[in-house]
Amino acid sequence: MKKYLKKALIALTIFLIILVLLDLIILPWYVSSPEVAVPNVVGKSEEQAISILSHLGFDPKLADTTYDTKYPEGIIFHQKPQSGKLVKKGRIIYLFLSGGEKLVKVPQLKGKNIRDAKFALERVGLSLGNIEELESNQPKDMIFDQEYIEGSPLKKGSTVGVSVSIGIGGGEIIVPNLIGKSLAEAQIIIKDSSFAIGKINYQPSSTLLPNTVIDQYPTGGNKLNKGDKIDLFVTRASVTGEETLREE
Repeated sequence: MKKYLKKALIALTIFLIILVLLDLIILPWYVSSPEVAVPNVVGKSEEQAISILSHLGFDPKLADTTYDTKYPEGIIFHQKPQSGKLVKKGRIIYLFLSGGEKLVKVPQLKGKNIRDAKFALERVGLSLGNIEELESNQPKDMIFDQEYIEGSPLKKGSTVGVSVSIGIGGGEIIVPNLIGKSLAEAQIIIKDSSFAIGKINYQPSSTLLPNTVIDQYPTGGNKLNKGDKIDLFVTRASVTGEETLREE
């Protein structure tokens, strides 16, 4: 019992000493210490603001980082207490840092029509940009490509361009499928279909006979107008190492 009483007396003595120090030394010093006007650090970088406030005897603390359209990323857009207010030296000055303009993610536009794409973009603060109409195997009026892939971060108000299908071909005559035919056959078919022979590209092949059509542009099934050209990709004999030496 005496042991606990002794500890209580010691704690009470320490408490009374602290009260005396507060009353006679610390509080009078704080009350009599001069007040200083808080400087304006809005518009400064975080490093600059901390340096200015610390130099004047304040205690700068970063309170929060918030998106702000007026101030760029990394700049102080608000302080508390505000500039001009008279406070004691050592006072905490809370700083609010701009995270820059908020970015939004590009939605998925592929597979949508123009109307639905506009709504999807407007919901996140973006707008529809350039609309490119191209031939494709995709259904008519469907978006099959977009300028920025889904999830790309953009500033609000930015535009996103799209490519829209006008269907298979923009002409009236269906392009024949020429793959697997000989070059001579393909040329006859092209002329009979009222098209013109375009560029012939030769590619080596060790498995197919020479002058076999292995690809074409536009592909079969598309629609072209009379006189439009069709490019062909045709095989040629593969050159062996021995033949190469003889040629040299």
